[in-house]
Amino acid sequence: MSGLIGRKIGMTSIFDEKGKNIPCTVIEAGPCIVTQVRTEEVDGYNAIQLGFDDATEKSATKADIGHAKKAGTSVKRKIVEFKSFDKEYKLGDAITVEHFVEGEFVDISGTSKGKGFQGVVKRHGFGGVGQATHGQHNRLRAPGSIGAASYPGRVFKGMKMAGRMGNDSVKIENLRVLKIVADKNLLVVKGCVPGHKNSYVIIRK
Repeated sequence: MSGLIGRKIGMTSIFDEKGKNIPCTVIEAGPCIVTQVRTEEVDGYNAIQLGFDDATEKSATKADIGHAKKAGTSVKRKIVEFKSFDKEYKLGDAITVEHFVEGEFVDISGTSKGKGFQGVVKRHGFGGVGQATHGQHNRLRAPGSIGAASYPGRVFKGMKMAGRMGNDSVKIENLRVLKIVADKNLLVVKGCVPGHKNSYVIIRK
């Protein structure tokens, strides 16, 4: 799947031709620079490596600096490989948001917001003491009973319990492209996208 690297700007809403208010996410998509071209002969597969968002050489390794100089560009903060581009690209080429078309559907991947260590009510939607199941008595947000007695004498894997929530890789499929603002490299898609503001996202078509 071909695509671009982007940065989540935030959410807003726009009106369609029927006057319906549609929630949408604004993404700064590209421009992405081709930093490496993978070929079947050399690498065993065909792909294009794209870089997005300039980084300072002070914060980069010598390997990163040398890799960027081969493509004639600056060091990039985010590098991702994509397959199945329609046309051929060479080192140093720029791919902009115009790679997408209004009305088409895209898949967007990102890292969800980290919520830290959370209890079962927030993490799994348990009802608490109001719906006193799982051996609840008078504890508002406790998990209640989590297993049997002496047999099997353990807690089964996958039991819904408290733990770390969020900060996971999430992919949202079939988001419709509502608008493209080419001069500002902006892509507006219907619905929500994983991650906090200014986080990196991968847009695939």
